[in-house]
Amino acid sequence: MSQLSQRDLNEIYAFAVNLGKEAGKMLMDAAQLRMGEGNATREQRGHIEKESAVDLVTETDEDIEAFIKKEIAKTYPSHKFVGEETYSKGATRDYLIDDSPTWCVDPLDGTVNYIHLFPMFCVSIAFIYESKPLIGLINAPFLNQFFSSCSGRGAWLNETQALPLIRNPIPPMPENAPKGCVFSCEWGKDRRDIPDGNMQRKVESFLNMAAEIGGRQGKGGMVHGVRSLGSATLDLAYIAMGAFDIWWEGGCWEWDVAAGIAILQEAGGLITSANPPEDHATASIEKVRLGSRLYLAIRPAGPSSTESGRQGQERTVREVWRRVRNLDYSRPGT
Repeated sequence: MSQLSQRDLNEIYAFAVNLGKEAGKMLMDAAQLRMGEGNATREQRGHIEKESAVDLVTETDEDIEAFIKKEIAKTYPSHKFVGEETYSKGATRDYLIDDSPTWCVDPLDGTVNYIHLFPMFCVSIAFIYESKPLIGLINAPFLNQFFSSCSGRGAWLNETQALPLIRNPIPPMPENAPKGCVFSCEWGKDRRDIPDGNMQRKVESFLNMAAEIGGRQGKGGMVHGVRSLGSATLDLAYIAMGAFDIWWEGGCWEWDVAAGIAILQEAGGLITSANPPEDHATASIEKVRLGSRLYLAIRPAGPSSTESGRQGQERTVREVWRRVRNLDYSRPGT
């Protein structure tokens, strides 16, 4: 596929929407079996009772990814496929996304949530062309929330509600942001208790964002609230929805963010690097490279009497950068 027409994109989007719904149903069916519901046979129930929750999650992950990969290969055999379960995390390799038509899939984001049957888990499917996420599908079946977007066609919740949810007008960023903002962040998997390690830098950043104005040597941001969903994918979906104002994170892989970035950008949000540049006050705010592992997202914003929506988003980025620490997440072998 050398050129991608809008008609091509529309066809891929229709296919992806159906795929996202089917994969979400598979995920919910597996959850219902664990809850003792659904049409499980006696043999299946015996299997569930014998196997650990972690083993069952691995099986669910692999089954759903295999299903998605098979369906894509049947319909688009020339497209690349990047999935969490089939990626060797210990391998030495560069960025996984190039200019080829590529599907980037996380069959189950929010694995710990799923183990505990906390509802914040989802299937994530993105279609990427020329390194840009053009289509995003996020299906959170326990929540009955299905997020979707296609370049040029908007971003949607359950296919009927345009994102962000609050519209006409879309609210501007708060005048004193991050004060007045809901801040989303995750503890992540790097829990090494080492001086100035990622975990300690994150905690310091969280405290700076949450503390009272004037606290923390002037870095106190007094955000309205701090939220941790346990799913980077849903963090981005809720930024696109406008339910969260700011998301700051390090350590994510392509499949954690590709669909969310597609949806957020189509909704009018901004995404850039989590790590503050040397001169955060004047540095240009660039679009983040998919796969950088460091992300800062700002919700869609409307204009105020003094600035455009984009200016409000960029002002908020700089205020976040002023309060957070650089995180150290490299790719394998780098």
